[in-house]
Amino acid sequence: MKNYRPTHECGVFAVFGHPDAAVLTYYGLYALQHRGQESAGIVTASGPNTPFLRHVNMGLVSQVFSNSDLDRLKGTRAVGHVRYSTSGSSNLVNAQPFVVNTARGQIAIAHNGNLVNASLLRDELEEQGSIFQTSVDSEVILHLLAQPASPEGVFSALRKVHGAFSLVLMSEREVIGVRDPFGFRPLAIGKLDGAWVLSSETCAFDLIHAEFVRDVEPGEVVIIDENGIRSEWPFSAERKAFCIFEYVYFARPDSIISDINVARVRTEMGRELARLHPVEADVVVPVPDSGNYAALGMAEELNIPYRHAFVRNHYIGRTFLQPSQLIRDFTVRVKLNLIKEAVEGKRVVVVDDSIVRGTTARARVVNLREAGAKEVHMRISCPPHRHSCFYGIDFPDPEKLLANQMTLDQIRDYLGCDSIGYLDVPSMVRATGQKENQFCLACFNADYPVAVDPNLDKHVMERRSNRPNLLGSAPVSPSLFSQRP
Repeated sequence: MKNYRPTHECGVFAVFGHPDAAVLTYYGLYALQHRGQESAGIVTASGPNTPFLRHVNMGLVSQVFSNSDLDRLKGTRAVGHVRYSTSGSSNLVNAQPFVVNTARGQIAIAHNGNLVNASLLRDELEEQGSIFQTSVDSEVILHLLAQPASPEGVFSALRKVHGAFSLVLMSEREVIGVRDPFGFRPLAIGKLDGAWVLSSETCAFDLIHAEFVRDVEPGEVVIIDENGIRSEWPFSAERKAFCIFEYVYFARPDSIISDINVARVRTEMGRELARLHPVEADVVVPVPDSGNYAALGMAEELNIPYRHAFVRNHYIGRTFLQPSQLIRDFTVRVKLNLIKEAVEGKRVVVVDDSIVRGTTARARVVNLREAGAKEVHMRISCPPHRHSCFYGIDFPDPEKLLANQMTLDQIRDYLGCDSIGYLDVPSMVRATGQKENQFCLACFNADYPVAVDPNLDKHVMERRSNRPNLLGSAPVSPSLFSQRP
């Protein structure tokens, strides 16, 4: 069984009204690199009726873009994307942003999230003659947007998609941000020297010295053009269902979500964990980097020394040679190595954000035992993951989730630790300072805010053959919204 960590679909970024839009987007994507490491892309535009310029490739942001690439991407508007594939295979044809010519003119799109009805919509579109060139759900949105002839049809198209979606789009005259009515994924608004910026996380604003203005609200469409920024509300009101795992793991600790700093939330989760599962120990050790702040909170609450005993290798490529059985736990050691003297002869509390399959956690316990740890106590800063996610996080099928298959005592024995303690849902929510009904907790309790069919083959689009794009050019309309009364 392979080493497994939860993975996220992507991060999005956009700029309107700045002469260095491409460079700003490059740095914005650089700050969002943690949200996707498979591919990166930027699309820029200058004015109406000028061709969009696009550069995408596989790899990290620093690998995809050179100075000459950025020099070529002229324009005052840009949308960008970093990707991890939860829908569609990992190859260049699926790299975003996508660009297409339509009756409305050119449209570029970058998408963060996952649609639960993408394959059904795709089947309907193909029956109507649409031809797809990728295997990702984001292209379904693009085809829907390209279809309508009336301005209201844009909103009608958005209302057809169900699931999690934070989008940035660029048309002939506008940059547009869209957040689904449940607000599963984050999307924020910033401002820089009179230019407007959209980003999955506020940490990108800090890097480019943009001012954080506010979050895009669930169900809101923000339209940015030469006249400024305005909002539309095309969706029916729904309960809020922000993915709480953004606070637990995915978002960068220096980001602000719902006016709350992520690092502060994670530290408080550690405090809650210490109150729920106290333990007598000599040292608290985080699993870097996601366990750092929870471990700090736990150490402070229990008045136990906090030590970095695991050393992370930050220079691992996307692939590496798999060894023979000579090095049984190579996939763990290559990422995290242990400082023996920090744990030898000590009672150790190891704090991590989650346990998915359990193979990585088990190998870490083995490493600690080999280093001479007297006791090993595992503490996890979220509840046990027992259910799949259909909204953009690549948790595996339930039968591959350790907590779905074992009791807590069985998990403790499987990992080989002396004790194990998970944060519970009320404590986790309390650490955010918000109410439980503000969050999606489906991976913990199977309460899915948007109905899903668990029997639907979620890989149906990936198995289809990629087809060439035959959509072609169409008469250009300067704006997605210019005809609105």
